[in-house]
Amino acid sequence: MIAEKFKSNSYVLSISVILIALFRLLLTAAIPLLDKTEARYAEIARIMQETNQWVVPQIDYGIPFWAKPPLSTWLSAFSYVIFGVNEFASRFPSFLLSILLVIIAGKMVKKSGASFYLPGFILLTMPEFLIHTGVVSTDTALEFCVAIMMISFWKTMKSDKKTYWNYLFFVALGLGLLAKGPLIMVLTFPPLFIWCCLDTRRFRELFSKFSVIIGILITALIGLPWYYFAEQQSPGFLDYFIIGEHFKRFIEPGWQGDLYGSGHSQPKGMIWLFMLGFGLPWVQIVFYKLWKNRKSIWKNDWISFLVLWLFWTPIFFTLSKNILHTYMLPVTLPIMFLMVYWWDDFESKKKLIRVALIFPIIAVIAYTVLATGIFDDKMNTDKYILEHLMEKNENKDIPLYYWKEKNYSGQFYTNGKAQLIKNATQFDSVFKLHKKIFLVTLKKTENEIPEKYRKQMVLTESNYKTAIFVTK
Repeated sequence: MIAEKFKSNSYVLSISVILIALFRLLLTAAIPLLDKTEARYAEIARIMQETNQWVVPQIDYGIPFWAKPPLSTWLSAFSYVIFGVNEFASRFPSFLLSILLVIIAGKMVKKSGASFYLPGFILLTMPEFLIHTGVVSTDTALEFCVAIMMISFWKTMKSDKKTYWNYLFFVALGLGLLAKGPLIMVLTFPPLFIWCCLDTRRFRELFSKFSVIIGILITALIGLPWYYFAEQQSPGFLDYFIIGEHFKRFIEPGWQGDLYGSGHSQPKGMIWLFMLGFGLPWVQIVFYKLWKNRKSIWKNDWISFLVLWLFWTPIFFTLSKNILHTYMLPVTLPIMFLMVYWWDDFESKKKLIRVALIFPIIAVIAYTVLATGIFDDKMNTDKYILEHLMEKNENKDIPLYYWKEKNYSGQFYTNGKAQLIKNATQFDSVFKLHKKIFLVTLKKTENEIPEKYRKQMVLTESNYKTAIFVTK
């Protein structure tokens, strides 16, 4: 009976989606927070929840974090209130947003006769989407807002009268301003404008089907108050965020004005390689189908809409050197919708399903190996060495300091108790207060510890990048 069911593609799709989603949910709790990005956002949310400062995010106590708006931080901080401060709580909002997109897309395609599970299967077997289904970052919230805006626009334009999708478009726009700022408009308005230009009658339909004035008010009420209060409580925020993060970051290679790290300099056009690598195997198939049907693309409203949605983001980022692979996340949805549209064209669906399952299977194997603990000292996190250090009760009362700079995972897993020593003068002050301390240092900066203090220290824990010393 079960063997017969597995002959059905629909059954395989449903089982695969459920199992992959459950596996991804398991990973939200099982994998430690990794430096720098994920641990950084988890720590910012932890400080927000602890200090009850919900307006200005802080990267450390008393130090404002101006680089990103607070939507994803709010979600993780609120999750801490419900589930406590842990990896699962920090990641669960991102997981939930991704699963909501899977459900929304499933309901959309089901009305056209496709399997409810097909969108979820395509998305959850795409490396970029699967990775970010449960990662602490601002990108999942941005992806969610972009997707809701684009879907809402399409639904509104194709309806005979005004619907709730019309208002949901402006709600998503307001939330997008809180997710990653004005970038939400940069990624959505141009493709929507170009699509309307393909048939100028759409502009007339747009103004008849959208409640523009009410919508702008909805967007303003959702998105703008935080910007006002953030600038009031932390002067200088708007200049850094609007000018620095939205212009200089993308225009200046290796932007030096970044207060929280350094620019991610890449060769121009790298976004396309990211798409090919992290969109496997679906983006290659979509590109092939688009080329094969290139003469009819612009004659089909839905296909032309998806093509503009798909290509605008990588075109926009082509000239930027400061990019990450996560910048392709918003285009995972149009890739999926295009695959669903052409799904019935493929005769060997079982072969396609098997190929798509390769990455999730690799992920399961990788987690199984990691779960043995043999690579604990190779992971980019301080969780394990700090846990080993604190296994002995006598160590729990000894103060812990970082040399030169703190790792965000170290801040998170010590609940913000880790302190910082920047120079020899501060060493003198610390030793006047404490007879015994733990000193955590990156191995690359270990030799910068003043010699008179280095002689007093004994290595007690280490991994591939970090060492912990205790004073004699």
